[in-house]
Amino acid sequence: MAYASPARSGRRGRSGPVSPQLPTQLLAQLLAPATGLLLAALIGTVRRFSPVACSNLGGRAARLLGPLLPVSRIAKRNLLDALPELDAGSRRRVVGGVWDNLGRNVLELPHLASFTRTVDGPGWEVEGERHLAALRDGGVPALFFSGHLGNWEMVLPIAAALGIAVSGFYRAASNPEVDRAVQGMRLVGLGKGVSMFAKGASGARAALSHLGRGGSLGFLVDQKMNDGIAVPFFGRSAMTAPALAQLALRFGVPIMPVHVVRLGPCRFRMVCEAPMAVPRTGDRTADVLAIASAMNATLERWIREDPSAWLWLHRRWPKPAALRPG
Repeated sequence: MAYASPARSGRRGRSGPVSPQLPTQLLAQLLAPATGLLLAALIGTVRRFSPVACSNLGGRAARLLGPLLPVSRIAKRNLLDALPELDAGSRRRVVGGVWDNLGRNVLELPHLASFTRTVDGPGWEVEGERHLAALRDGGVPALFFSGHLGNWEMVLPIAAALGIAVSGFYRAASNPEVDRAVQGMRLVGLGKGVSMFAKGASGARAALSHLGRGGSLGFLVDQKMNDGIAVPFFGRSAMTAPALAQLALRFGVPIMPVHVVRLGPCRFRMVCEAPMAVPRTGDRTADVLAIASAMNATLERWIREDPSAWLWLHRRWPKPAALRPG
């Protein structure tokens, strides 16, 4: 942290301007350890209660408070544009369901490592396991894609439990103590051979090296990427990350569509579909667009099956003028 130095004794001049952000940044650094301790205490408290009780509490609290927040207007606008057939009451119910699911995800996270394969109750089951078994038994690396559906945090732990080490990406929190606590909750259920790469240039290089060594990667591909490519999504152009498509063409690995369906509090089903067809026409630009279009079409199909399962709170679509040429 560098402050502007005042003029030294015996020299004329003025001290340089002190950025108004620096005291705030210093305060944030000083409070970071305390924030981390508070979060650790909260995580410990949540773990004292049953996973189902925590899930229900998170769902009820978020369903009550979330729709009152300004960000809910984004969800309503998205629903009006993407699913115009829904009336106002249906949109309100979907938004309530979005918050319910998000609240459950938050308070299920401290219990993530406790969820195992079970017949009923807390835990998970798999649909389409044969597709995963073919990868595992053949030692074939793959690129998995999903979206913010159900409890998306369960994709990597379930894959790891089935013998497939799939590494992923995360957005690092600005507070290093908070980041360490959140990543700790994720990593404890992933096992050996699984890494989490921070989004950014260094993380991208590490992920590329991981894929080059025969590792598998998982992507959440449903968020807006301003410097991506325009791809149809619910009938509108949406800026979409092309990285997964580019990697599939470069490394010749299969693309696996997977998503998690919430069946109840702490009850999940991971659905794995057959590998997606990867076009190789020789026109790389066209092939990347075709793959990205197929991924968005798959995401749209999943979302239409249960609109309240998706995170509509994100500004997924740009303003129309942003996509005009020139």
